[in-house]
Amino acid sequence: MQVEWLCSGGNWANAYVAGNLLVDAGIMPMAVAPHKEKIDTIVLTHCHFDHIARVKEIAHMCKAKVAIHKADARGLVDDAHSLAMNFGARSPGILPDFTLAEGDTIENFVVIHTPGHTPGCICLYSEKDRVLISGDTVFADGYFGRYDFPGGSRTELARSLERLSVLDVEGLYAGHGEPTEEGGSRCIAAALGLMTSGYG
Repeated sequence: MQVEWLCSGGNWANAYVAGNLLVDAGIMPMAVAPHKEKIDTIVLTHCHFDHIARVKEIAHMCKAKVAIHKADARGLVDDAHSLAMNFGARSPGILPDFTLAEGDTIENFVVIHTPGHTPGCICLYSEKDRVLISGDTVFADGYFGRYDFPGGSRTELARSLERLSVLDVEGLYAGHGEPTEEGGSRCIAAALGLMTSGYG
């Protein structure tokens, strides 16, 4: 499956278009507008404000449904949970159309629950295409997401990285930084190695 990177720059999270999905919605709506006719679902990898800031506007523009893991749904309405106050802003103030859980299938992806950065962090994995959209769980530079925010856990993040390390991944499309279209499994292995060495 083709994954298109919508780079937001600055402190805002990457967004990706994959089939009829938009993954994450911190990006400006005008960047999504060329894809609005095909996007019918917005999947949020977790509830931090840099990933959800414009979900209300984008969902309205695309007439799309919004999905997030049930453990992070509160962040769409709770400023403390979303860290919106760190951005001098408020949470979007919407409820998801449906919530996601481990093992759910959406488009051609399987939902993998990867807590640690937040309680409801998820990744989307296509075994057929060897593609992982990883949010802030793991990055293509071989590093992992922060676990020092409220609801974060180093122990849970380490477990999540261990789960991801057994997947066959070429394309790794993370919440920040440049994605990679090859060698994704090596990036995950590097992040797990850092974690188990005690770094961070």
